[in-house]
Amino acid sequence: MQVTVTDASTEHAKTPPPPPPATITFEGKYGKNPLAEASFAAMCRRLPTVLRHTARMAWSVDRPGVVLLLICQFLTGATAAIVLAFTARAMTHILGAGTVPERLHGALPSLIVVTAAAGLGRVGSAVSSYADGRITPLLTTEADIALVAAVCRVEASAFGEDGFADRQEAAEVGVTRTRLMVQDAQRFMAALIRMIAASGVITALHPLMLPLLLLAVLPAGVGAVLSARVDYETHYLNVGDRNVRSMMRWWATYSRYGDEVRANGMTGYLVYWYRALSDRIDRRTLTAAPRMLRIVLATSALGGVFLLGTWATLAWLATTGRVALPVAATAVVAVQTTLGALSQFVIHGAAMFHTSLYLADMRSFLDMAEERAPRRGELTVPEHVEEIQLDEVVYRYPGKDEPAVDGVSLTLRRGQILAVVGENGSGKSTLVKLIIGVLLADKGRVLWDGTDLAHADPDAVWKRTALVPQNFACWPLRTRENITLGQPRTHDDQPVWEAIDAVGMREAVEKLPRQLDTLLAKELWGGAELSGGQWQRLACGRALYRQTALVILDEPTSQMDPRGEHGIFGRIKAIAGERITIIVTHRLENTKIADHIVVMEEGRITEHGRYEDLIHAGGTFSDLLRLSQER
Repeated sequence: MQVTVTDASTEHAKTPPPPPPATITFEGKYGKNPLAEASFAAMCRRLPTVLRHTARMAWSVDRPGVVLLLICQFLTGATAAIVLAFTARAMTHILGAGTVPERLHGALPSLIVVTAAAGLGRVGSAVSSYADGRITPLLTTEADIALVAAVCRVEASAFGEDGFADRQEAAEVGVTRTRLMVQDAQRFMAALIRMIAASGVITALHPLMLPLLLLAVLPAGVGAVLSARVDYETHYLNVGDRNVRSMMRWWATYSRYGDEVRANGMTGYLVYWYRALSDRIDRRTLTAAPRMLRIVLATSALGGVFLLGTWATLAWLATTGRVALPVAATAVVAVQTTLGALSQFVIHGAAMFHTSLYLADMRSFLDMAEERAPRRGELTVPEHVEEIQLDEVVYRYPGKDEPAVDGVSLTLRRGQILAVVGENGSGKSTLVKLIIGVLLADKGRVLWDGTDLAHADPDAVWKRTALVPQNFACWPLRTRENITLGQPRTHDDQPVWEAIDAVGMREAVEKLPRQLDTLLAKELWGGAELSGGQWQRLACGRALYRQTALVILDEPTSQMDPRGEHGIFGRIKAIAGERITIIVTHRLENTKIADHIVVMEEGRITEHGRYEDLIHAGGTFSDLLRLSQER
């Protein structure tokens, strides 16, 4: 794809081609393909564990469905055994002595039983499918919810750890594969029961037949494991690329960013990038196809040779008189039944093993998330916090050499407004996260009325906190829930309207199609959209609605007009006496309302004081203020 510019001075100049997607490799501790060393024997050893785990999962979501499924499985196996046993009886009469009517009359009772058992077996299979249809959606939903809950509950620092996003992507695949596990387990168990029933009959006919049949299906099992290795290897190679492609797809197609994509001429590049990455993923998948074909051809050929030997042995036994003709005829049916059951047993056993690896990724991620969930202690904090103290606090993000916050000591008191300023990357937002306990200090302590956040119940802390982050969420919820965040204080909407009035949004909300019941997502039917400034007012309304001991506003008015900004800061000043308030801002004029200002540089507080003191101090604050006024 060639990109050109239209400026007259460079109209004929060639520009560089668009850069391809970065090469992303899923490496490290979790990048090893667990199937690389797997064997057929390993698969067999693991299957009982997989079955137990599947049964526990299914039992937890639908016990009646599991009981029904098990009854149907045993019913199917029992009818298979009855069909074979009474087929043998029927063959004895049909191929025995006497006239045709006499032989048919003698075989009729057995044929009736065979017909009834076959019909009952089909009913059992149908009901099994019904039970599977009951269990599978519930199981998939539970797995999906478990994954979402795990990601929401981990410590915020976990998101910065190497491999977290890739492990989450692998776990997402495990969720989608959950729906296959019950189906594979059900088919595996059905095949196992039919195989046991048929094996008993065929062994009774002649002990040599069953070992030959086992040899005939063994190559299929080996082939299934080898194919699973290749498939899973491809999956692991593509984990990183699939992850970033999914992210880019969301960003490229989200209507909120559509104007930026179009006005900046990014459409062509985004489509090129998406196709290039998709082609890379497809190449890996297509490269695996010939390997799969070679495995299937080789194992099928070997299995065919063994199967030919099975039929040849049966023919030899019949022609040499080692088995009677009726027995040989029954053996034909039994061989077909046993062969089908054995093949299904191996195929679905391998499928279960294969699927279990994806579920193991999910389970591993959930276990990791459980380990990374907050376990800080059970101490609580007062409802009305009088003082927050930071004592030589240090925090370094995973993989970074320099700390984002380095030795900060600070005291905040109830009724005080603190303004935190500094250039980008100075550590302001990290400091805020440490104050509210979203991040825990590597060194030093953060104390709320003497309670160390490292030992406090995080939910107790966050009930006392209201945060308006710089990158706040525009939730696809109703207007009401975008204020209450799903945590209403009362059964009526009066406090919601009070918060809306406080941020000057009543007129805008009243104009919405259903006011507080309007879904704020124009992409959805019946939804509506707000402007950037209106969304920011709504985000401030959330903080005011919560009425907490600590309010933190990170660039709370960056998208507002002057009237809206003036109203918000007026409201903040009015309620400041009842709480601790922190404002993070680049608009230094807004810090006039603060009782105290701290200036951060490279993770440290380099200046602090009141507005009037800092503008005459000749330091970073006065420099930044001068630069902002010269624009």
